[in-house]
Amino acid sequence: MTAQGWLGIDVAKHWLDVAWAGERTVQRFTNDAAGVAALVVTLHEQPPQRVVLEATGGHERAAVRALQRAGLAVAVVNPLQVRHFARSTGKLAKTDALDAQMLALFGERMQPEPRPQPDATSQELASLLARRRQLVEIQTGERNRRATSPPRVRPGLEEHLGWLANQIKQIDQVLRETIADDPVTQAKATVLRSIPGIGPIVTATLVGQLPELGTLDRRQIAALVGVAPLNRDSGQRSGGRHIWGGRGGVRAMLYMATVSGIVHNPLLKRCYDRLCARGKPTKVAMVACMRKLVTIANAMVRDGTVWSPQLAASD
Repeated sequence: MTAQGWLGIDVAKHWLDVAWAGERTVQRFTNDAAGVAALVVTLHEQPPQRVVLEATGGHERAAVRALQRAGLAVAVVNPLQVRHFARSTGKLAKTDALDAQMLALFGERMQPEPRPQPDATSQELASLLARRRQLVEIQTGERNRRATSPPRVRPGLEEHLGWLANQIKQIDQVLRETIADDPVTQAKATVLRSIPGIGPIVTATLVGQLPELGTLDRRQIAALVGVAPLNRDSGQRSGGRHIWGGRGGVRAMLYMATVSGIVHNPLLKRCYDRLCARGKPTKVAMVACMRKLVTIANAMVRDGTVWSPQLAASD
């Protein structure tokens, strides 16, 4: 059956609003198992060239998985990018129906690449890591409150902190078991854990939230993470280069690995010291080392090689 065109789906907690590019009619489906199944049946009868949805913090996941399983090409895009596009067309109003139409138009004009379907292990790791981040944020807040809390409040805080520490410990164990249960993921993790500076949580983050690792070239992987410097030039003015966009959660973990790496990883330490000696600001040197670390990890995963003294001596 021939693909018909671009389809936009505005995702809300309870609804999926569906619109074809160039058409005013908008269909609505419930955002639950029955509604997603009905949407898949409808699109099977009239398959689109590509489906475009926004990342909505998880409400889109069930629909994306079902559409991908049905063999449809699905592109999940940044909501801010779509909003800027809408403003560029002069469309300032915002409703669910208008958003669906704008997503279809955005797809038709910008033609975003479809997202590859993550495997079950990557999806589970991503969910576990998201929950771990939530618990760590709560733990940090409770620790900060403990110092200024009155004596009668502190026992409750200590009890809560103990519970949080136990929950984080349990998630760490499940992360290790999930990686060990999948041979392909375990092979990637073995390569990554061999790199000085990369610990178990950074490893789980890279294999769970950066499944493209080892499949892209060094420029593409740096841009995907958000550690590639971007130009800011205009006329005769040459602005400073800054990083922008990318996967914030992966980048945060990569930063922590780099902090450790410039102490324990001789390759990163030489890179950091050389840049600082040339007068580069600390943050610039750190970002450069982050980029070097992710490109090294990308090449090692691609080749299936572990860290070696020969690699440490190279530059």
